[in-house]
Amino acid sequence: MACLSWATKMVFGIAVVICGATAAIADTYDAPRDGTDHKIAPQNCEYAGDADWAQQALNRSTETQLGLPPMVHPADNPPTIEKIELGRELFFDRRLSINGTMSCAMCHVPEQGFTTWELQRAVGVEGRSGKRNAPSLLNVGFLDPLFHDGRDPALETQFIAPMVARNEMANPSVGWVVSFLNRDQDYLDHFDAAFGAKASLDRIGQALAAYQRSLIAGNSPFDHWYFAGMAEAVQDDVKRGFDLFMGKANCAVCHTVADDFSLFTDQSLHDTGYGFMREQKRQHPPESVTVQLAPDVFVDVDFARVKSVSAPLEADLGRYEVTEDPADRWKFRTPNLRNVAMTGPYMHDGALNTLRAVLDFYNMGGPGHPEQSPLIAPLGLSEANIDDLEAFLNSLTSPDLDCLAAEARSLRPKNN
Repeated sequence: MACLSWATKMVFGIAVVICGATAAIADTYDAPRDGTDHKIAPQNCEYAGDADWAQQALNRSTETQLGLPPMVHPADNPPTIEKIELGRELFFDRRLSINGTMSCAMCHVPEQGFTTWELQRAVGVEGRSGKRNAPSLLNVGFLDPLFHDGRDPALETQFIAPMVARNEMANPSVGWVVSFLNRDQDYLDHFDAAFGAKASLDRIGQALAAYQRSLIAGNSPFDHWYFAGMAEAVQDDVKRGFDLFMGKANCAVCHTVADDFSLFTDQSLHDTGYGFMREQKRQHPPESVTVQLAPDVFVDVDFARVKSVSAPLEADLGRYEVTEDPADRWKFRTPNLRNVAMTGPYMHDGALNTLRAVLDFYNMGGPGHPEQSPLIAPLGLSEANIDDLEAFLNSLTSPDLDCLAAEARSLRPKNN
């Protein structure tokens, strides 16, 4: 898939022909990515390459980190080392797609915060475009519901949709995947070790869920300041930013903060006006789009040329596509803000490339369409206020990301 890597990095922000397949039209709401220096370095983990990585993962999923609640495991799926090891194997195996090219990890890249920095929207088998950004899997075990539109309540069943979606892994059925796993002796051995039985639909989900519930990342500088009372853990701009977050900026009404922990999400779905705004732009595209060719090198490309090599961009009605209730149009799940500085681009379609762009959107109060949530209104924040809010959001980055990536890369994938 070398051509996929080249295309997504060289032509960020617009549709392209990838590996001979046509991707959907993308566009740029604001300027292309600003070159923020993201750094997740597995080699910096103190136990990188340690054979006991799965024990570390199990410990993390059964202990409580500073700033986070205890992880709740289903009664019928308690975590074990064997399940976590098996879940990791499944997560990285490209053979679980129809043509052996796509794995879960290709959209949820460990070194990129378990999302994809280069792509606004996910790209699946043969370069087929999705219409949504790949959400980060960091702390995903705490979330309910899952997906941008809240269509699945459990990690044990979440994997099914990507496995069979034509623009993701494109398998003809989940049974096809189960059959493949039961023809592979290594997998037969590993399922036996984890479950005392061969592969099945429910056991695949349980193993993947056990691994994903180990991707816990709290213990941030903010947590040390706010929950542990360490006054010097953050700078004054972070403290001012948090005051704004809780007060004038009105962020905490959806990104809630409890007394002894915070997931920074109310686990609900809201119409912020963003989905409506994006649909208006889809129906009235610009005459040109800005394309980044290299760091600090941008060109404007005629949109008609982009359209000529692209499939049409689909409408996205959010929660409505789950319920078909008109009242749910353009509602999307409130994202968890932990590690948000490491998980861009942002919003359900990835069209806001920087935290600054997200803060500017909310500062202006959204587009103000009639069905927009009354919680979204102009904030009147100054540039200095926004600087402080951004500093606060950066303070939510966990120091454990290096080790999560190191664990993920502790063994080569089975399809290597």
